[in-house]
Amino acid sequence: MRSKPLDALLPDSPAGLGLAPARLMWPIVARRHWALEELVRGVREGDRRALARAISLVENGDPVAYPLVREVYPETGKATVIGVTGPPGVGKSSLIAALVEHVRALGKSVGVVSVDPSSPFSKGALLGDRIRLADHFTDPGVYIRSMGTRGHLGGLAETTLQAVLLLDASGKDVVFVETVGAGQSEVEVTGIADTVLLVLMPGSGDSVQALKAGIMEIPDVIAVNKMDHPAAKTMLNEVRSIIGLAEPERRPAIILTEAVRGENVSELWETLERHRTGLAEDGRLEERRRRNLAGEVFAVAASRARSHLVAAVADDPELRRLLDAVESRELDPLTAVREIMEKVFRVDGADAR
Repeated sequence: MRSKPLDALLPDSPAGLGLAPARLMWPIVARRHWALEELVRGVREGDRRALARAISLVENGDPVAYPLVREVYPETGKATVIGVTGPPGVGKSSLIAALVEHVRALGKSVGVVSVDPSSPFSKGALLGDRIRLADHFTDPGVYIRSMGTRGHLGGLAETTLQAVLLLDASGKDVVFVETVGAGQSEVEVTGIADTVLLVLMPGSGDSVQALKAGIMEIPDVIAVNKMDHPAAKTMLNEVRSIIGLAEPERRPAIILTEAVRGENVSELWETLERHRTGLAEDGRLEERRRRNLAGEVFAVAASRARSHLVAAVADDPELRRLLDAVESRELDPLTAVREIMEKVFRVDGADAR
């Protein structure tokens, strides 16, 4: 471990004030190099540093990530994965924090993946959801990771599933996945979660829009948070009237909660557990997981194919001329698609719908 003088790092150091420099030392720790076998063993044993490094490799698209996930994949499928979604500002992170506290009291280990929106320009993300989970940072039984969407069109990053798999392989009993907010992310979270929890808040325009947008068809459980709000009962009745139109077996349970004070959090957890147990007993849990994994394969393959297509067109002057012809209205878009598909993927573009 090397050290640098702290006065060399601080602008208002004693040396800069004309005083005798105090040789305060700031430790600089070199990043540890992990061999693949060591990393795989560390993830399997639940080592936090190994897990952090593994998720970073996945998130950055490092070539080592592929054999890593391949090696630990057989150990997955044991964790309960709960997707938590809903409009911004309804208290999703606070409710997750309360659920984590309750689940830890039951003796279960927990992983949390919070997916934040990335800037479409810098690809950076605020990753502010971890602020509300700060009480659990020092708990060795809880691992929290924030991830940016990095320009992914939906609410979930492509690497979210890989992070969930790594947390599962590390022995976490429960994994919460929090999405960006209302919209495409609700649809996407159903593709990786055993149970989907939709969080709404009374008096929120976004919550009302969520009701109108057909999002009621997505969740398995609904939490109306901030139950002490004057409009809480009104919101509860609105939700009941909407889901009452669905078939009885498709109607999600509704729980009133107050995340900050932890009210009805135990009831909410029992409802989530009851839903998953019901799925497992009649075989629907395995069916859902198979469908989710197959859907994720197609989603990732489509994303990779799109990236390959964009790069191929950018590097090929002939394909660029096709786009130029479309932009100048000399060639129609479908004809351009057909020619691009034939050249890049060697398939008949007329049938590629």
